[in-house]
Amino acid sequence: MASHRNKPYEVGQTEPFKVSRSKIELFMQCPRCFWLDAKLKITRPSSPPFNINKAIDELFKREFDTYRAKAEPHPLMKEFSIDAVPMQHDMLNVWRQNFTGVTALHEPTNLWVFGAIDDLWVDSSGQAIVVDYKATAKEQGVSIDSDWQISYKRQLEVYQWLLRRNNLKVSDVGYFVYTNAVVKADGFFDKVDFVTKVIPYKGDDTWVEPTLIRMKATLDDDKMPPVGTAAMGGICEFCAYARARTELTLSAIEPKTKLASTKKRSKPA
Repeated sequence: MASHRNKPYEVGQTEPFKVSRSKIELFMQCPRCFWLDAKLKITRPSSPPFNINKAIDELFKREFDTYRAKAEPHPLMKEFSIDAVPMQHDMLNVWRQNFTGVTALHEPTNLWVFGAIDDLWVDSSGQAIVVDYKATAKEQGVSIDSDWQISYKRQLEVYQWLLRRNNLKVSDVGYFVYTNAVVKADGFFDKVDFVTKVIPYKGDDTWVEPTLIRMKATLDDDKMPPVGTAAMGGICEFCAYARARTELTLSAIEPKTKLASTKKRSKPA
């Protein structure tokens, strides 16, 4: 597949339809938003880019690559008693790139699934370990226990699913290298200190294939799906906004429409 930029989905198309890891997450959050995106190219409003987080990701990669070249464990691995070293693999640079990433064709649905990983480690038994970098800045310590962080967990599980379909023996346990900026310093002074934790997570990718099957059924349905639920509960906030704005717009237009109609009826013949 030369490109991961999609045309709108057409029912009955023979060309595999490309589905990124983020589009799977979109479907999990709201099938309607996914349907509008895939079939009509009506996308959710985008958020500003997290350039600081991207810079930290890149620096983490360079740091772990130093130990990858030496086939030695990173100090964080020793600190958190992880029996692993950064994995050396010919495809790693490809698997890390956006719009290429790790790819797999799901033949039952003809969906071409892809996602860019942050890192791979390998344990002493030869199992690949999926690693995802995260960065934040908050006073309390980092964790992956909040309800909204289910998206982090699904992200890691999609990567596990993809790598298994690329013939890797993948550990169920992955890790989040989660760094937190210290905000209690006396000032900025062109420097921010971070405290990093490595948090294990036992993934379960058995939900991925049934989800792809549901996604394909949604794509083949001409009827727009119902509103999905937000990660924190309640209806999708994007759908809620669209509905509220539409209702407000119609309520503003309706009196003018009625007035114009009344004037037309009262006009002498």
